[in-house]
Amino acid sequence: MEMRGNLLALLVLAAAAAVASGNPARLELVPAAPGASVAERARDDRHRHAYITDKLASRRGGGARRVAAEVAASAVSLPVSSGAYAGTGQYFVKFLVGTPAREFTLVADTGSDLTWVKCQGAGAGGASPLGHVFSPANSKSWKPILCPSDTCKLDVPFSLANCSAPSSPCAYDYKYKEGAAGAKGVVGTESATIALHGGKTAHLADVVLGCSSSQGGQSFDASDGVLSLGNSKISFASLAATRFGGSFSYCLVDHLAPREATGYLAFGPMPALPRNPVAQTPMLLDPEMPFYGVKVEAIVVGSQVLRIPGAVWDAAKGGGAILDSGTTLTVLATPAYRAVTAALSSSLAGIPKVDFPPFEYCYNWTARRPGAPEIPTLSVHLAGSARLEPPAKSYVIDVKPGVKCIGVQEGEWPGVSVIGNIMQQEHVWEFDLKNRLVKFKQSTCT
Repeated sequence: MEMRGNLLALLVLAAAAAVASGNPARLELVPAAPGASVAERARDDRHRHAYITDKLASRRGGGARRVAAEVAASAVSLPVSSGAYAGTGQYFVKFLVGTPAREFTLVADTGSDLTWVKCQGAGAGGASPLGHVFSPANSKSWKPILCPSDTCKLDVPFSLANCSAPSSPCAYDYKYKEGAAGAKGVVGTESATIALHGGKTAHLADVVLGCSSSQGGQSFDASDGVLSLGNSKISFASLAATRFGGSFSYCLVDHLAPREATGYLAFGPMPALPRNPVAQTPMLLDPEMPFYGVKVEAIVVGSQVLRIPGAVWDAAKGGGAILDSGTTLTVLATPAYRAVTAALSSSLAGIPKVDFPPFEYCYNWTARRPGAPEIPTLSVHLAGSARLEPPAKSYVIDVKPGVKCIGVQEGEWPGVSVIGNIMQQEHVWEFDLKNRLVKFKQSTCT
């Protein structure tokens, strides 16, 4: 959420088709202008990984939180297209907030637990003149959350405990590693509006919304705030999934797909696809953390099962792995990184190497001779016999014309590994919060 990554996607929550039919509907996407380099995005991924590592290190443990038992059987679906044209590794959604509803462009992130917008008034102070600014005083549905409340004390991340009076609003100071991003403000509840096909609308009441008076970080240069899709009692994902079937899903098109190509973000059961079986693996949730964990059992390159210590994939031993749409490049803890890059680079040894920091293994693909070895297959084996087999372009990536790099980064050990959005491309990913399962299948996202 809090950082710029790489070549992911934008999506627009501007309209949806009628939810009563139970069939997902497709929406328009607005692309943004070109931006940061691959090297800059890799740097920001490292910042984000440091934030994730620090946050997980302070976790208090425990079981998973369940969503409400009563859920609607309908679904809404929103298109998503490649962010290679946006210079950011985030999703941008058009989100309608307040009464009357106003549109805001928010970063959508599976690692975030608080939805917030750039704001003024209601104790929030001033706001950036760039983009749209929310004014609680002009919304009939804004309700402040008070500082002494259980929601403020127990559920709002980075809330400030000092309440000057019982009527003081709940305040937060959302900070991230190495000053990469942050936001300060107050929290309330608001109404969110989803525009439906045919001019109708659906409303979600009591959305927990942060009203940020100040914010910092390059990922917010082209956005008005954040839409939270993480595992959290107050996240938008939890609220919307409860309303629309107990789950949400997304499909990311090829990150270098044409500008008009679209995938989608959907709330409700995974759309039925006639091809390819659905794989599923247990969703590992920590009640104190917004991240979606999975258990990696092995990584195979070509026909070789890599020798990676089991502790690397064991959260109880300082390791583990999460899926994160807000991280662009996959980040592997040192033992896994070394094993994967050694296996891949060994297969690519006949291709001339070039320097392209911060990547360690890069190749002059235009100098690749006929008959040179092909990129070997890479398979991530997950608990429950699930296999993630991404296309080669997801782990040996184009960084500039004629140059490819092994597109994974080294993370500290002990530490968590992160499966980033490029490794997730051309798959449907469903986060079944009701049954605590991650489901996925190959798809062109059409």
